[in-house]
Amino acid sequence: MRKKVHMISLGCPKNRVDSEVMVGLIQQDDEFDMVGDIEQADFVVVNTCGFIDAAKEESVNTILEMVELKNQGRLQKVIVTGCLSQRYSGDLELEIPEVDAILGTQTFTSINRALHGTLEHKTYIQPGSFIMDNEVARTNTVRGGTAYLKIAEGCSRTCSFCIIPKIRGNQQSRTIEDVVLEARKLGRAGVKEVILVAQDMTSYGVDLDPKANRDYLARLLHRLSDEAEEIDWVRLLYMYPWNFTDELVEIFRADNRILPYVDMPLQHISKRVLKSMRRNIQRDAQMNLIERLRSIDDLVLRTTFIAGYPGETDAEFQELYDWVKEVEFDRVGVFTFSPEEGTLAATLDDPVEEHVKHERRDALMSLQQEISLRKNELWIGTRTEVLVDGVSEEHEFVLEGRHYGQAPDIDGVVYLSFDYGGEMPTPGDFVEVEIQQATEYDLMGVVIPKDPLNLGSGDLRI
Repeated sequence: MRKKVHMISLGCPKNRVDSEVMVGLIQQDDEFDMVGDIEQADFVVVNTCGFIDAAKEESVNTILEMVELKNQGRLQKVIVTGCLSQRYSGDLELEIPEVDAILGTQTFTSINRALHGTLEHKTYIQPGSFIMDNEVARTNTVRGGTAYLKIAEGCSRTCSFCIIPKIRGNQQSRTIEDVVLEARKLGRAGVKEVILVAQDMTSYGVDLDPKANRDYLARLLHRLSDEAEEIDWVRLLYMYPWNFTDELVEIFRADNRILPYVDMPLQHISKRVLKSMRRNIQRDAQMNLIERLRSIDDLVLRTTFIAGYPGETDAEFQELYDWVKEVEFDRVGVFTFSPEEGTLAATLDDPVEEHVKHERRDALMSLQQEISLRKNELWIGTRTEVLVDGVSEEHEFVLEGRHYGQAPDIDGVVYLSFDYGGEMPTPGDFVEVEIQQATEYDLMGVVIPKDPLNLGSGDLRI
């Protein structure tokens, strides 16, 4: 009798791609079926995140919940994979002995052997990370017409607060040819939006061709635009503020397939804090880059910051606050500093008290809510193209989608109504939407039928 396997994927989109590879491998095995409901499962795989304390806590709690189901006889096996197991495999084996197998970021492709129970050892960990290619079995799990495409693994930067290089190893990029082949496969399978992900997007290719590293990402985007004809939208995440060439800026300006959406983690603006973070970029350079990017019509600029970095003074936080107020980013995420074992920042003196970290984060987010509401209200009365994702998770009788400036899961959505009639779209369809309402994060709009009769006019954003 075929065993039923349920996958729980935690953490970032890069981790999600690893989960999709495991799902694809499991589906090739005649003895297993994947199920979406854990109540139907015999085995469960937890693909963990180990980036910051909150993510580690979520991963551990999820593992413990699955172990409890196993102890109750409702599950037969619990397999743990991902960044947490790569980093803390010994602790997991010792503290949670009920886990049946532990795989790391280099060995998760042995998932079928783990499910069969044929691994030589319960814990199977090797240094580094698995580098996929376009021929690896993979099942897209993103709803609608969207898929993530991981173009590189690992990171060669030395940011003081980040543990990723020690978990995933130095950056290893896939070749342009391989990425394009996978994009075309996704397009032929019905994907309309490809989201490129890497730990350090703008350093893509430096390990393949150091002399051409500043142009490698631009070369990839040109190839995707020219050859992946089935893909309508190409979105990029994790674009760090180095190697941002004029050619790259021009691609965002001129290529309709490459969305004018820049996700660029900046972390801070204080000169001292940036230096301590080992960010290798200072305030003037960041401001210059933002000015160059803001020259792109309809650009949506997203960033993230760390509140409460060791030694961050009231004056340095105020500098950050005032800068966010001045720049008016379209999207902002704020994390409180997490001292990660094995990082330089975890050893620094003068820690910021927890309640101060949270107060600073809340202050930044409150400021950003005001900015975001004001920016979203500018959409009212305009028309824009929206990619339909499916039924809203918040409102079960409402369809939702996203315009070019909204990435899945991290940004808001467009809730869709059909006051003008017309055919109901399906997930993966593009529709024209007239925006009528706005909140701090989301928009509400009416779908324009393909053959509208005198329904007024508005600006088409893309």
